[in-house]
Amino acid sequence: MEKARLIFTVNPGATSTKCALYRVQEYGLVCVASENIEHPAQDLAAFNSITEQLGYREKVVKEFVERNLPENARIVACAGRGGMLTPLPSGVIKINEELVDFSLNRPVYQHASNLGAPLAYSIARLYNVEAFIADPVSVDEFPPIARISGSPDFPRFSFVHALNIRATVRKLAAQLNKRFEDMRCVVAHLGGGFSIAAVDRGKIVDNDNRMESAPFTPERAGGVPPIPLIEACFSGKYTKQQLMKKLYGEGGLYAYLGTKDLREVLARIKNGDDYAKLIYDAMIYQICKEIAAMGSVLCFDMDGIIITGGIACSEEVVRDIKNRVGRLGNIYVFPGSNENEALAESVLRVLQGRESYMTWPVNYDPLTGRIN
Repeated sequence: MEKARLIFTVNPGATSTKCALYRVQEYGLVCVASENIEHPAQDLAAFNSITEQLGYREKVVKEFVERNLPENARIVACAGRGGMLTPLPSGVIKINEELVDFSLNRPVYQHASNLGAPLAYSIARLYNVEAFIADPVSVDEFPPIARISGSPDFPRFSFVHALNIRATVRKLAAQLNKRFEDMRCVVAHLGGGFSIAAVDRGKIVDNDNRMESAPFTPERAGGVPPIPLIEACFSGKYTKQQLMKKLYGEGGLYAYLGTKDLREVLARIKNGDDYAKLIYDAMIYQICKEIAAMGSVLCFDMDGIIITGGIACSEEVVRDIKNRVGRLGNIYVFPGSNENEALAESVLRVLQGRESYMTWPVNYDPLTGRIN
């Protein structure tokens, strides 16, 4: 009897690593094992950098596979979340030694997702199969008009939750019985970080760049007034690291309310905390302004507005967004991030020959959108 075919996926986050195994069926995928492996703060404190965590995370990932791989099954491919890479086109990229080296030693930013490719590659080598990443955050398919910022010294560029955004557009396309390549919609990915994007025929043609001009989030400051920020940079009061922390990690809800937990904020509002309500309302206000802005990119000719990410699990958030932007178009909700599922689906399309893959390094020119 032929063994069941499985796809292994891994999605490293700041304090946890999400692992999953999916069985390949004739009609699609079935998750046979999934675990969000939490890493105690005292364990991570032993490492000076994210790169140094690789061996530690490799151990727990291998243990997950050993615990959950059935005897009557075999791994046929692996996939990891792509990290902070150079500008790339959307799609699937095969992991090789060069990509592992770049992810560990030369990423654009330091982030736990940089371990995704090395971890997937490590498991793939154990089982003698190929490994892939799909739609990393550095997907950049902006047209020339979207790159103009107001100063040629500071062009706009894309940095976006591309994996979940494109996956939810595919889900909506199936729901509407349309081709993914024909879809036009605005997607609001709302988690610890936000990405609000305009998707035109499968390409993310504009977004708020989640690291820079986005609405503030539970822990990120989003777009802040530039002149006070410049003055703070030269005031002598802060180091670069301190200011970065103010913007990423200790901004947003945390800066105003001392918590990154939206559930706590909503509970405080229910208990009559007017200041918490003001800050929460401001976050919703900024989200909705950005949704409307991305709608204008599509001339408001769109199939709908998608709300996704962990915060989309909140009925209050969904309700309040609908109240502000519901007139712009139909709103569809896909709660959660579902990166592991999206990774497995991307690899499945490759295995079935429905999508080709690229090989690193990808010689891509984001200004022309061409792979040379």
